[in-house]
Amino acid sequence: MTLLLAPILQRFAEQFPIPTMARAVLERCLNPQQLDAWFETVAGAQYTRTLLFSTLFQLMLQVVSRQQPSIHAAYQAAPVPIAVSVKSVYNKLNGLEPGTSAALVRYSAEQATALIVEVGGARPGLLAGYRVKILDGNALAGREHRLAETRGQAAAPLPGKALAVFDPVLDLIVDLVPSADAYTQERALLPAVLARVQPGELWIADRNFCTRGWLWGLHARGAVGLVREHAQMPFTPLEARRVVGEIESGRVSEQRGLIDAPDGSGTLAVRRIRLDLHQPTRDGENTLSLLTTVPAVAVDACTLARLYRERWTLEKAFLHLTLQLRCEIDPLAYPPAALFGLAMAVVAYNGLAVVKATLRQVHGAAAIDDGVSGYYLVHEMARVTESLETLVEPRDWAVFQTLPLATMAAWLIATAEHVQLRKYRKHPRGPKKPPVKRTHDPRRPHVSVARLLAQRQSAKEAATP
Repeated sequence: MTLLLAPILQRFAEQFPIPTMARAVLERCLNPQQLDAWFETVAGAQYTRTLLFSTLFQLMLQVVSRQQPSIHAAYQAAPVPIAVSVKSVYNKLNGLEPGTSAALVRYSAEQATALIVEVGGARPGLLAGYRVKILDGNALAGREHRLAETRGQAAAPLPGKALAVFDPVLDLIVDLVPSADAYTQERALLPAVLARVQPGELWIADRNFCTRGWLWGLHARGAVGLVREHAQMPFTPLEARRVVGEIESGRVSEQRGLIDAPDGSGTLAVRRIRLDLHQPTRDGENTLSLLTTVPAVAVDACTLARLYRERWTLEKAFLHLTLQLRCEIDPLAYPPAALFGLAMAVVAYNGLAVVKATLRQVHGAAAIDDGVSGYYLVHEMARVTESLETLVEPRDWAVFQTLPLATMAAWLIATAEHVQLRKYRKHPRGPKKPPVKRTHDPRRPHVSVARLLAQRQSAKEAATP
């Protein structure tokens, strides 16, 4: 089936394929009519009158994707005046239930998953027989002192935190568990994660999630865990530690052991895997100690030690959300609004994941994963999207709403063939040099750069024979 697009939209697809693909994915998966209908199914105490949820979605999307610097700026720049005041917009944002933000992330992931699978852009499984999930927490940074309760305090107002669940095969953040209370211990949010655990999954997490309740909860649901060991985790060894092999980063040893059930009703077989590192971590640690409920007959210790490194893929996703997208929006001081901003950044990340999956299918996984910079992708999208929205009529985008999944995937693949990867090439930094200790002379609060450079040149000439 040949997809007939409006001539101007076709030209954008050929000249700026990535922003056009991203906008088409949004139209296919999260168009205004679809969003408002979805919102009615998840809204609790929230209600819709004049201000639709899709309007809030569009305003926040412009901010997290760096098209606009603030909600207020996006409000003023709206092509059609919004029928309520900007104060009403903020009031609506401040009243959004965190559960709605979490549901939006899950919905976006479901929509994105269907497209990624259809274009054939999913990565190979990381471990035969298991579906790997990665869990980590993200604390929202301090906000501006906009609330009356915080204006007289020097302390940073923290608007909340969240747990995120990452699927490395799909490159998607598939779930978000938010908490409006920034002081909530991340472990207290684990029951909400456990409720959605499926049999056959392997969950990777850092030592903050090394609890008996977490490992036993996974076991009860037919899943297994791989966590970094916490010093206070009660572990009963059944044998001495024995060396079992060597991997790129260090020597691997393991020992069998048991952990008691939280209620004392039984014991669970676990393996302690120790990695003696060739190079210390950034925190100066020379060893990593892991606990796992994966049976030894299924996966050897060396493979699991390598697999634990996949946890960093979620940290890289968080870095992308912060630096390339914009999940931290300082003026949003109320926790519900701040958590919605985080959720919307995740939604944008998931939409971009569909585009990257298509690129992997067309140009090869290595070329995309190792050579394409997310910064340049987002930069072009922010630069071109305004032109797309201005020059292409809404009715021209509507064609994507009802496309069969296979047809949408075929169009994405065809459009990805126009992408010139050189425009998005990564420029990896070399090894960081140790910082130079600065001197302070109160008599010289500033220096002339030109004179310093002239001194450097003179010294260079003097040293030249």
